[in-house]
Amino acid sequence: MTDTTHTARRVAFLVATEGIEQVELTEPWNAVEEAGHTPVLVSTESGQVQAFNHLDKGDTFPVDVTVAEAEVGDYDALVLPGGVANPDALRTDADAVSFVRTFVESGKPVAAICHAPWTLVEADVVRGRTLTSWPSLQTDLRNAGATWQDEELVVDDNLVTSRNPDDLPAFTKALVEALSR
Repeated sequence: MTDTTHTARRVAFLVATEGIEQVELTEPWNAVEEAGHTPVLVSTESGQVQAFNHLDKGDTFPVDVTVAEAEVGDYDALVLPGGVANPDALRTDADAVSFVRTFVESGKPVAAICHAPWTLVEADVVRGRTLTSWPSLQTDLRNAGATWQDEELVVDDNLVTSRNPDDLPAFTKALVEALSR
């Protein structure tokens, strides 16, 4: 008899303490939950993180674990939400950069949207890869050895990338599909 039960996955959502684009956190989070998986909020500090709706403060969210305590082996996928300040702060945190580098190198799915690929650049994991991002990052990505495309969704092996909140339907669909592999 074939086992058709679905295996729940643990998905790390890595964010800085503030500057997260709220919808780029909440929509993928909700999609992961609706697919029967467990999202986990990982941040550079314990406590709460402050999300934003563009430049206006949004909601706060409780941190489940700090990135310094997080182990890549405990998660099946990684989501990097955008917002300008969020990935800019993450790329200055050695633990966050190391976590992202190890995650990408593990071959597990890594989904990054909007400005989040800045952290991928800092982790030096985009060389020879094709991805997309918010358009202002294209020079940074090309300088780091990536091929940049202006598409709503680019999937290159385990990297799933999108440009902005308008791309969230394609982004979340690709994330959930990656979790089923």
